[in-house]
Amino acid sequence: MSHFTQNRDALLRDVHVLDGGMASELEYLGAHIDGPLWSAHVLEDAPEKIVAVHRAYIEAGADIVETASYQVSRMGYAEVGLDPTRADAALLRSVALAREAAAAFPGRRIVIAASLGPYGAALHNGAEYHGNYTCTFNDLVEFHADRIKILTKASEREAPDLLAFETLPSLAEAEAVGQALAPHPELATWFSFTCRDQQHVAHGELLRQCAAAVAAFPHTVAIGVNCTHPTLIPALIAELRAASDKPIVVYPNSGEGWDAQARCWTGSSDPETYGVKALEWLAAGAHIIGGCCRTRPAHIREVAQALMR
Repeated sequence: MSHFTQNRDALLRDVHVLDGGMASELEYLGAHIDGPLWSAHVLEDAPEKIVAVHRAYIEAGADIVETASYQVSRMGYAEVGLDPTRADAALLRSVALAREAAAAFPGRRIVIAASLGPYGAALHNGAEYHGNYTCTFNDLVEFHADRIKILTKASEREAPDLLAFETLPSLAEAEAVGQALAPHPELATWFSFTCRDQQHVAHGELLRQCAAAVAAFPHTVAIGVNCTHPTLIPALIAELRAASDKPIVVYPNSGEGWDAQARCWTGSSDPETYGVKALEWLAAGAHIIGGCCRTRPAHIREVAQALMR
């Protein structure tokens, strides 16, 4: 389709800085994200806050921004009693809002990535962090195919530059995404996995096995790790380098921990220290560096400044 990039090799050329966390930044702006659809609620309730977050990250130095659509899916909307077709409109709206924010920076090339969370994100029970689903493989394919179809039919204003399948916990889900993508050879995608240690994705497969599998898909422009503790990133970059020569994208969490019983974050995160770590990740072989949960524009500003040194 004409509104998707045709030159995948050039798409991420000279793009080094990814944005940071969306949901936590929306919360700082006063948005309510405690519902089951998380930041997706804000797409309908306060879209101007989403634009403000995108702009803050671009001002901080991000070359690429992800849409506020991680929790958007027909299945997820149906799970909370909403008309599933509202998810289609929300997905397209998320891209349009990112483009609106990028338009305020006419002198810069900003890549728009559609954030597409895993099947577990639609279950609203944390299943994406272990990948032990009770569904079939075909259920996974259908789940991802629904969103892909919507984006392939989008207008130029509502079409992303690439699809970011992220927080993937397992090889099976990555393979299901690949099957869902098969009818759409024009699409550019990246695959990002969440990992439990220095070698394994959340479900237990080796990261290098997962990376090698998705590297074979013709759509793949980058492979990476997200929603993972920063201390694991250097070793995981080595695993990715061992599996393929695709560009590597890393966007770990801030380093804070989540106390599930108390339902609060513990520890602290220093943006300047995060910037220092970004230099380490760059030296280890990462091409694109950003942040996930609890990272803010201050973290991304430090990343951008570190990578310019």
